[in-house]
Amino acid sequence: MKHKPLGLYLLILLLAVQSLGGLFGGISLIASPSGAVMQMPLSMLTGSPFSDFLIPGLILLLILGVFPGILVYALIRRPGWRWFGIFNIYRGIHWSWTYSLYLGIMLVIWILVEIVWIEYDLLQTIYGLIGVAIIIFTLLPANMRYFGWIAWSDNGSGNNSNT
Repeated sequence: MKHKPLGLYLLILLLAVQSLGGLFGGISLIASPSGAVMQMPLSMLTGSPFSDFLIPGLILLLILGVFPGILVYALIRRPGWRWFGIFNIYRGIHWSWTYSLYLGIMLVIWILVEIVWIEYDLLQTIYGLIGVAIIIFTLLPANMRYFGWIAWSDNGSGNNSNT
């Protein structure tokens, strides 16, 4: 088995932080759709399509809480769950790498939509930066090679021979 690059451990750490934040935030909003537990007034949702925090809480819990937790496990163990890779657009590359990239993009989009729809908060900047960092660490050349990407100079064409 190949040695895991340092950047992969940092990516795993970022995903774990995101998972914990998503789990905490999602559970809090589902338990209290009024936002009272997190001291978020319903007036924050004015201009959004939501009347309370239940649906945002479910999205936060599942997509930005549970999903990154699964990715932490998958990046470490690389399970052969073929069905889980159904949305992997990079054939021959383990789905956990691709989905880490997807998650970083989803987190940045989530934060941008939050900024448009609700009042600005410093946590949005922090989680937006976490999303950008997830994208950057996913795209580190050492991480890409670890998950099967072939560098331009390795075969001269830039094509991934694993596809």
